[in-house]
Amino acid sequence: MSQYIEFATNHWMLVVAFAVVAGLLLVNIFGQSLQSFKSASPTEATLLINREDALVLDVREDNEYKTGHIVNSVHIPLGRFKDRLSELDKYKGKPIVVACRSGHRSGQACSLLKKGGHENIYNLRGGVMAWESANLPLQKK
Repeated sequence: MSQYIEFATNHWMLVVAFAVVAGLLLVNIFGQSLQSFKSASPTEATLLINREDALVLDVREDNEYKTGHIVNSVHIPLGRFKDRLSELDKYKGKPIVVACRSGHRSGQACSLLKKGGHENIYNLRGGVMAWESANLPLQKK
């Protein structure tokens, strides 16, 4: 045991770096289970849309949305999301797939939806970029 303490004392920067990497690894592994919403791959999202009539909610900015969006998606930019959250009250019993460019902003929107009383929420894993990579259609209107 004394050798471990001596090693940690002599190589404290290495020990701190290891602790940080181990912590980040644990957050990556267990972080998904700590979220109050689920994530869905593009294929799973397609099944939700086709079989359960899920609403697709796009939270990207206007210029991103115009470059291409999932067909029949509702567009509410994340910057105005809190102000427009009441518009989604009519979808409370329906599954909602939230999308952004890469999946980060949509996670924030999912948390806000959960706080707003929505239950069946899915974050599109990888966002619209993953949707495009899966060769799924985008509407450009």
